[in-house]
Amino acid sequence: MKRTAVPLLLVLCLALAAYFIFFRSKEKDRPVEATLLLDSSALGITTIASGLNVPWEICWGPDGQIWFTEQSGSISKVDPRTGEKKLLLTIPEVFRKRSLGMLGMAIHPQQPYIFVDYTALKPDSSVVSKLVRYTYTADTLKNPLLLMELPGATGHNGSRVAVSPDGKVIWSTGDATRGANAPDTASPNGKVLRLNTDGSIPADNPYPGNPMWSRGHRNIQGLAYTDKGHLFASEHGDAMDDEINYIQKAAFYGWPRIEGLADRDDEKPYADSFPFTPPAKAWTPTIAPAGIAYYHASKIPEWQNAILMTTLKTSSLRVLQLNAAQDAVTGEKIYLGGIFGRLRAVCVSPDGDVYVATSNRDWNPGKGFPIEADDRIIRISPVAKTHNPIRPLKEDTLAVTLSKGQALYKSYCDACHKADGKGIQGSFPALDGNALVNGKPQALVKIILNGQSGNMKGGEQMPAFKFLSDADVTAIVNYTRKSWSNKAYEISFEDVERFRKR
Repeated sequence: MKRTAVPLLLVLCLALAAYFIFFRSKEKDRPVEATLLLDSSALGITTIASGLNVPWEICWGPDGQIWFTEQSGSISKVDPRTGEKKLLLTIPEVFRKRSLGMLGMAIHPQQPYIFVDYTALKPDSSVVSKLVRYTYTADTLKNPLLLMELPGATGHNGSRVAVSPDGKVIWSTGDATRGANAPDTASPNGKVLRLNTDGSIPADNPYPGNPMWSRGHRNIQGLAYTDKGHLFASEHGDAMDDEINYIQKAAFYGWPRIEGLADRDDEKPYADSFPFTPPAKAWTPTIAPAGIAYYHASKIPEWQNAILMTTLKTSSLRVLQLNAAQDAVTGEKIYLGGIFGRLRAVCVSPDGDVYVATSNRDWNPGKGFPIEADDRIIRISPVAKTHNPIRPLKEDTLAVTLSKGQALYKSYCDACHKADGKGIQGSFPALDGNALVNGKPQALVKIILNGQSGNMKGGEQMPAFKFLSDADVTAIVNYTRKSWSNKAYEISFEDVERFRKR
């Protein structure tokens, strides 16, 4: 035994040494690109995967790797230590167009299942959303099982899947661009749905025989459970009131009659007449919230007991502090604004590292993006302090650097019509040189106040901004009519006041 023990010990030592030499050398090849300074922590930012095609969801896999979907229809994984990528599956029937495609994914923590959400076309060219379960073994995804299919649309198809602490499948669905779907208990759209892993309906759902768990949602973009089992969801508003909601059984969240906190005169009577659950927090101007994750590790103490939320429009990582009961948001801090472009998804490793995926190669890229490395997955983890800090943004930056009209345009118009006024061909019309913008101002004011289907022949619907004050509308109109190549005359506050009444 003594003769065999020594060689065996030697083999184990050599194997361990080889492991550390191989992986640590690989890790050293992945440099820290910048540091983010918190109160007492310095966080290093490192790219672990690049050249991706809109990673929509990222999850911590059962093998210690990052599993991710790409919008064009693939599921892959990447080793966070080495950056080695491996394609697991491509689903040919995925239909990608603008915000449609391969979307959410969740991995069951106890069973060998992953659940994916994607859009597809039926033979009549209508859009459907599908929730499909795959069984995984090592690097293979097999035995697809369709759990549920529901009507889709050219937008507002929702995007996220989660697994509840009791092992149920949670699926968020959008209103499919029809607001009336959201409160309708007979429609699966505009809901949080709850299913068993085989697609059957749990006996303890609030409506017998119905997968609905909550209703009144416009377009949920993120789902996450806290360590106490509380479910939160991020949600896109229309022209105002993006939301983070604490999702509760049988709760009604108000869309389309209520946006945000029911603080407008036209919302209050409805909120008084129907049981309504207000959001934990709302944002106007909108920020386009995307994926969320719960953080409770000691590795980054400043972020303990917080919802981490990525955003598209403001290209930022938001840290939403929760109260001890985990049913309310008590604070918010904003990081990385505009540095990596649009941020789509976030996940947390078991030891507390944070991973974020960019979304710069999607249908609505921001100024200066995509760059050559896009899209990518970055890691945020503690490091020693360096001389390359990225500091939290201040929320009043716009007020300091921009005129009122330009700041309002950036908040409400820039995401679609772009800073240069060129828009996006086939989706959002150019405002630079636009005949309607340069014509009689009443028509432009009316569209801003009331919205328009087809958005000035641009393809996408324009929301109504009637909640803006006359002074704000005046500033936006005059900025637009005097910017780029536009040379139209300015209008007055009284003009807008008069146009609103007509």
